[in-house]
Amino acid sequence: MDAENVVVESPVKKQRDGEENGAKALDVNGFGLSSVIPGWYSEISPMWPGEAHSLKVEKILFQGKSAYQNVMVFQSSTYGKVLILDGVIQLTERDECAYQEMISHLPLCSIPNPKKVLVIGGGDGGVLREVSRHSSVEKIDICEIDNMVVDVSKQFFPDVAVGFEDPRVTLRIGDGVAFLKEVPEGTYDAVIVDSSDPIGPAQELFEKPFFESVARALRPGGVMCTQAESIWLHMDIIEDIVNNCRQIFKGSVNYAWTTVPTYPSGMIGFMLCSTAGPVVDFKYPVNPIDEKECQKSVRPLKFYNSEIHSAAFCLPTFAKRKIGSKAN
Repeated sequence: MDAENVVVESPVKKQRDGEENGAKALDVNGFGLSSVIPGWYSEISPMWPGEAHSLKVEKILFQGKSAYQNVMVFQSSTYGKVLILDGVIQLTERDECAYQEMISHLPLCSIPNPKKVLVIGGGDGGVLREVSRHSSVEKIDICEIDNMVVDVSKQFFPDVAVGFEDPRVTLRIGDGVAFLKEVPEGTYDAVIVDSSDPIGPAQELFEKPFFESVARALRPGGVMCTQAESIWLHMDIIEDIVNNCRQIFKGSVNYAWTTVPTYPSGMIGFMLCSTAGPVVDFKYPVNPIDEKECQKSVRPLKFYNSEIHSAAFCLPTFAKRKIGSKAN
C-alpha cells in the first residue's frame, strides 16, 4: 500500500463558532479529515488544537473499518509498527511499554495479592501481558468492544497481544459499560480501564455512571486505574474525572502520570481510586514485582520499577494547584 497517498480520518467534536481563534476543522459525517503529508503520518485533532505529532511512514500494513472505528497499522521509520484508531495513535512498538506497564502495575502493586482483575478496553492485549506478570492473579477478564482491534493486534503486534495467550484470560467482545452493570457487587480486586480519548466508543468510560459501576464491581479496598488524559492539554477533563471520582470512591483518589513520546504532549495520566475498606496508599507499592525475576523472563520489564511508581504521583506545580487538593 502506497504511503504517499494515504488519507485517514480523525475524530473531532464539532467546534463552536469562534473557537480556535476562528479556525475550523473540516467536518465530514462527524469526523475531521487529516492527511498524511507525503511519506508522513500527522495526528491532528481539536482535542490538541494548534499542534500535531508526525511520524515517517515506511509502509501501510493494514487499513480497515470496523463497526465502531477506522483501524490502521503502519511501519514507521523510528517507532516500529504503529496502531491507529480513528486517526489517533494507540501504541507504537517502541514506547508502548511506558503506558502498558504503568497502567497495570500502578494499581496491582498497590494492593496485596490481587486475584481477580477486569480490563475494560485494552484490545491490543498489552495490559493483559502486564497483569499476567502477577502470580497471585487467578482470573483476568477483558471486555473489548471491537473484535477487529483484537485480531489486528494479534496479527501485527504479537509481542503485545501475547497477553491473550494466558490461560487465566477470558475475552468478552462487547460493551464494557453494559458488562459492568451485570457484574455481581464486589467481584474484582482491580479494574483497569484502558480507553481511548473521550470521543466515540470510549465517551461513556469517562462519565459518572460508569465510575459508579466500577466502584460497585470492586471489593472493599479494591482499586481502579483508568487512562486520564494529559495535564498539558486536558486539565478541564481531568478536573471533571477527579471530581466524579471523589464523590464515588470513598478510599483513595490520586492522579499519576508517565511519559509516552508518541502520545499528544508526550505524556499521559492515570486516575487511581480505591473503594472504602482496607486503606490503599497508591504512592508506595506494597506488592512490588520481583524485578530480578522479571529481568530473567522472556519479556523483562522495560519501564516500570518501584521508584518510578512513587515518582509518578509527583505533580508539577500548575497541576497540583488544580487537582492536587481534590485528590488524596
